[in-house]
Amino acid sequence: MRFDVLTLFPDLIQTHLEFSIIKRAITEGIIQVNTINPRDYTLDKHKKVDDTPYGGGAGMVLAPQPYVDAYETIKKIDSSITIMMTPQGEPFTHEISKELATYKQVIILCGHYEGFDERIRQIIKPREISIGDFVLTGGELPALCLIDSISRNIEGTLGKIESAHDDSFADGLLEYPQYTKPRVFRDLEVPEVLLNGNHKLIEQFRLEQKILRTQAKRPDLYEKWLKKKT
Repeated sequence: MRFDVLTLFPDLIQTHLEFSIIKRAITEGIIQVNTINPRDYTLDKHKKVDDTPYGGGAGMVLAPQPYVDAYETIKKIDSSITIMMTPQGEPFTHEISKELATYKQVIILCGHYEGFDERIRQIIKPREISIGDFVLTGGELPALCLIDSISRNIEGTLGKIESAHDDSFADGLLEYPQYTKPRVFRDLEVPEVLLNGNHKLIEQFRLEQKILRTQAKRPDLYEKWLKKKT
């Protein structure tokens, strides 16, 4: 899997890649992450990539020339998709993460300021994705969320792909409660069913806990899961 990220702040992306599971995935060649700075492609002598909005209004708008030119320098491979991070996009879900993990190349456009000149959308025609109903100062953090989530669904990133199968949202439910040593901590004991070695009972217990936890914490997800079951 190759990620190509158009960003005005490549260090924000690269710094995150130096840690934990993602760093190991890069070191082992499971994923590759490249950054492209539109500022390197602007024709403006002052390296500007934004300007005031036509029609008036606060803030600055990202100009089409640097972004489109930078995008067109990226070598597209077979099985490639382009994503624009924007609050206007479809909500990012585990299902979308799994879908994007089937591509060989994911190109991500990170916005800033008051957003993209509309002609960037019209020319590039990206799939627009949002990580939630809130606004951030830029698209780098959302892009990192995508990279992290998608990478977890790629064979080899987690060591055992089964780890991803047990995550919250993998089957539409929240994850069951987890326990480790010690067996008793401040008078709180690990449930006995997890200690008896009966894997059938353990699976049944975990499923029951997933259902109860989802019903209590995310009734919207529970109702959605219930409809799929019926």
